[in-house]
Amino acid sequence: MLECVGHTKLALLAAGCQPWNRGVCAASGDRFAYCATLAIYVYQLDHKYNQFKLLSILSEHRKTISAISWNSRNPDILASASYENRIIIWDISKQKPIAIYKDTKTPPICVDWCYLHGEALSFTSGRGPVLIWAYRGSEISVTGLKDSSRFTSEITCFKWHPKVLEKAVVGHKDGSLSFCSIGGKSFLQELKPETNDDDEDDQQEDSVVSLAWDPLSVDYLLVAHNLSGVRLVDSSSLSIIMRFQLPSVSTRVKTLDWIHTAPGMFLTGDALSGNLRVWNVSMATPIEHIRIKKTGFHAVSVICDKPSTNQYISNQSKDQKSSTSQAQIPAKVNASYFALPPARLVCTFLDGGVGLYDLGKRKWEFLRDQGHIETIFDCEFAPHDANILATASFDGTIKLWDVASFTCLNTSPGNEGIIYTLSWAPSDLNCLVAGTSKLGLFIWDINKGKVITRYKEHGNNPVYKVAWNPKDSRRIMSTGGDGYCIVRQVDGEIIQKYKHPGPVYGCDWCPNNKDMLATGCEDGNVRVFYTATSTDKPLKIFSGHTSKVFHVKWSPLKENLLCSGSDDMTVRIWDYSQDTCTHTLRAHTGPVRGLMWNPEVPYLVISGSWDSAICFWDIRTSRCLHMVQDHGADVYGLACHPSRPFILASSSRDSTVRLWSITSLVQPIEMNILAGKSWSQVLGTIECAMQEGTDPILTGKVSRELRSQAESHPQDTRNRVLRTFSKFFLAPAGSDNLWELVSVVKGMDDTMLSENYSKGIMHAKHLVKFGSSEAQQLEMAKLTKFGGGVGSGSKDERLRQAAMLHLKTGNVQRYCELLVELGDWERALAVAPGVSYSYWKGLSKRYAKYLMAEESDSAAVFCTAVGDTDALVQFFTSRGQMSDAVLAAQVACEGLTPGQHQCPSTGHLNGQQTPQGEANGLLLKAIDYWSAWQMSNGSPVAGACCCLAADDKQ
Repeated sequence: MLECVGHTKLALLAAGCQPWNRGVCAASGDRFAYCATLAIYVYQLDHKYNQFKLLSILSEHRKTISAISWNSRNPDILASASYENRIIIWDISKQKPIAIYKDTKTPPICVDWCYLHGEALSFTSGRGPVLIWAYRGSEISVTGLKDSSRFTSEITCFKWHPKVLEKAVVGHKDGSLSFCSIGGKSFLQELKPETNDDDEDDQQEDSVVSLAWDPLSVDYLLVAHNLSGVRLVDSSSLSIIMRFQLPSVSTRVKTLDWIHTAPGMFLTGDALSGNLRVWNVSMATPIEHIRIKKTGFHAVSVICDKPSTNQYISNQSKDQKSSTSQAQIPAKVNASYFALPPARLVCTFLDGGVGLYDLGKRKWEFLRDQGHIETIFDCEFAPHDANILATASFDGTIKLWDVASFTCLNTSPGNEGIIYTLSWAPSDLNCLVAGTSKLGLFIWDINKGKVITRYKEHGNNPVYKVAWNPKDSRRIMSTGGDGYCIVRQVDGEIIQKYKHPGPVYGCDWCPNNKDMLATGCEDGNVRVFYTATSTDKPLKIFSGHTSKVFHVKWSPLKENLLCSGSDDMTVRIWDYSQDTCTHTLRAHTGPVRGLMWNPEVPYLVISGSWDSAICFWDIRTSRCLHMVQDHGADVYGLACHPSRPFILASSSRDSTVRLWSITSLVQPIEMNILAGKSWSQVLGTIECAMQEGTDPILTGKVSRELRSQAESHPQDTRNRVLRTFSKFFLAPAGSDNLWELVSVVKGMDDTMLSENYSKGIMHAKHLVKFGSSEAQQLEMAKLTKFGGGVGSGSKDERLRQAAMLHLKTGNVQRYCELLVELGDWERALAVAPGVSYSYWKGLSKRYAKYLMAEESDSAAVFCTAVGDTDALVQFFTSRGQMSDAVLAAQVACEGLTPGQHQCPSTGHLNGQQTPQGEANGLLLKAIDYWSAWQMSNGSPVAGACCCLAADDKQ
C-alpha cells in the first residue's frame, strides 16, 4: 500500500487586477505588485534571465483589498488595506505579515508611507482624517495629521512628499487639493478646477484621480482630474504652472506617473482607451501617443528605471528646483517616431488586464489581458477537447483556457452578474449552460459566439448548480435558491420540478442511469429522484449531515455510490443500494465546497473547502491521504482532465486556477508500466481495487482504451505502452512535443510530423527549415488583399516578422529586400555589408535612384558613397545645380571618387577607354551643359567662362 503521497503544482493562472480601487498597483525597485479582489500578486525581476516572475501571492485579507503601498526605504516591506477595516504590513522576503492593524473603524481607501519620525504608515478614508500608524512599537500608536479632519469633500488619493517629509497632498472628490504639513500651516481644498456652465459633464464631479510629486522638486506636483485633465501645480504659491491639453474634450485621464530616467517627462493612461501618452513639462501637448491596448487604463507605475549616459540623463545641479529646469524633449528617430527613454511600466486595465510594457522598445514584455478579477466558483474540462478548461466567476464572465499554455481562448459575451456554475454540453456540441445569481440560466454557443437561450424558471433567485445530462443532450437540470430542482428540455419544456424544503445547492446526474439524479439541500439531506416516473417525490432520502449539503457527486466507476459535501465540514459516502452512509470523511476545518471522484481509481475522492485546502481521500479507510493548502482562500471548483485523470484543476475565491499533478497517489502503477509488468498489475476490476490494503490499479474507461490502442500494434506494443501511458500521467504541456522529438531522433520522416510540432521545441536540424518556411508563409501576405486574416496583423507587420525570421535563419539578403519593400532603406543598408560589398553597393545605387525620384537632397550622399558619378552629375544637372555637377565630375577626374582606381592620364589602356577617360568625358559634358544653360539664360560671357574653366578654347 502506498504510504507517501504528495502533489506537484504544474501551473497557476494568476488573477487580473481589480478595477474598483485606485491604489492597487505599486512598484519598487525590481519588484511590482497588484491586487485581485482578495490576493496581492508580487513579481520580482530575475536578473539572470531579465524577466519578471511571480514571487508570491499574499492572501490574508478576507474582504476586498482597497490599497497597497511599497516602503520606498525597504523594498521588502509592503502595506495593504482592505474593506474588513484591516491593514497588514508584509515582509515580502519572508512572505508573511509582520504587523496587523485589526480595526481601522472604516475601510482605508488610501495608504502611504511617512518617514518623518522613522517608518510609519498613513491611511485614510471618507473625509478624513489622515491617520499615522507607528507600527514598529509593541502597542498600536496612531496619531492624526493636523487639520485633516476638517475636509468637506471625500478623499480620493493622497501622497507624502518624498523629500519634504512633513508635507502631504490630499486629492478630493470635488477636484480640490489640500496641502497638509506636520508642524506647519495647512491649505485646505484649494485649486478646485474651474467649471463651465454649458458643459454637459458638470453633472459629474471633476474628482482628483491621480497625484505624483515632481521627483526633482520640493514644490511641484502633477494632478490628474476626472474631467479637466492634467495640471502641473506649485504647492507653495498655490498656482497652476501648466495646463496640459488633451486631444479632445472627451479624452479622460485615469492615471499618471513620472519617468525618473528622463527629467521633465511623465506618462498618462486614458480611462476610455488603451492610449499611453508621453509628455514633457515644457510642452502643453503630448510628444507621443501609443495605443497599447483597446480597453482603458486603471493604473500605470514606472519600474526598473535604468539610468544611462544617453540624451535623457544629465548632471543635476545642487540648486535644481524641478523637472522643468532639466526638461529635455527626446530626439526623433524619424519623421513620426520619437526615441523614448528606457523604462518598464506596470500597466493595469479596466478589464482586469495586467502587463509589463517596455517603453523604450515600444513592446510588451508580457500581457495577461483576460484573467478573472473575482472569485472563480466553478471549472470544468470540455468533453470535445480535453485541453480546454471553462471557468465561471463572480465577475460575470465565463472564460475558456488552453491548459497546455494557460492562455485565454475565449470569453463569454456581455456580463451576466455573478456566475456560480457551468456545465458543458455532451459530445462536440461546443455549448455551455451556466447559472447566475439573478438572471437565471443561459446557454452560450461558443461557435456562434453568443447566448442562444435563456431560462427564467427560478425567477430572480440564484441558480447554484446546473448539469447537462451526459447521456441525453436534450436535458438540463438546475437547482436554486427558490427550493426547486428543475429538469427541462433544451427547447424549454419542463420535464420535472422537484420541490425541496429549502434552497437546493447541488445536483448531479447518475452516470449509469440517464433518468436518475441526486440533490443536496439546505436541510442537510441528500435526495435521489427518478425522472422517468410522474411523481415529484424522491426515491430515497439520505440523512446524516448536520448542516446544509452543498455538493453531491455520483461515482463514475462504482455503481450506487455517491458522495456529498456539507457545511458541517465533512464528506459522506452513501451506498444507494444499502440506504446507508458507509463512510464519513473528516479533516477539513471549514465548509466543504469542491467535490469530485477520480475516474480511474474508484476509492479516490477529492474535496475542496473554505479552509483553503484540497483533501485527497481513500474512502476504503476514511483516511485523508494528502492535503494541499496552496490556495489563499475557499476552494470551490474541482475538475479532472478527461484524458489525463491524474491532472487536476482547482478554482478558488483567491481568483486563481491551479493545475496539479497527483500521480504520486498511484506511483506503483507508473513503476509497473515502466518495468514492463503484466497488465494485471496495472489494470483490474473495481472489486479488486476496492479491497483495503491493495496497491492502486486502474479501472476506468481511458486506461482500457489506451491498452487497446497499444495492443493493436503487436510488433511495437512496448513503445506504444510507454508513449500512450506517459501522456496519460503527464501534464498536457510538452508531452506530445516530447514524443515527437523521440520519433525524430529515431529517424521518423519529416512528413509525419504534426501541425503543432513547429509550435513547440524542435530538433536542432529543423530550426532553419521551419523558420524559413514560416517566413515564406508570412511573406504571402503581400500577395493577398487582406493580409493573413482576422487577428493576424497588418501586411507590414507580417512582412517585418518574415524579415526577422529570414535574418535569424541566416538569409540576410532576403531580410534586406523585405526591409526595402517596407521602405526601411537605411536599416537594410546598415545590414547589407553582411551579404557582400557588391550587394551593399548595388542596394545603395537603388536607394540613390529612389531618392532621386523623390527629389531628396540625400540622393547625392549615396551616389557619392558608391562612386556613381554619372548618376550624381545627372542628378545635379536635373536640379539646375550646374557647379555641383561640374565639381562631381572633376572629383572623378582627379581619382577621388570612392572605390575609383588610378588610371593613365590619357584615358585609354590597350585601346579601351578607362574610368579616367570616362570621367574626362563626363566633365566635358557637364561643362557643355553648364555653358549652354548660361547661354540660354542670356549670359554668353558666363557661358564662355564655363568653357575656359575646362580648357575648351573653341
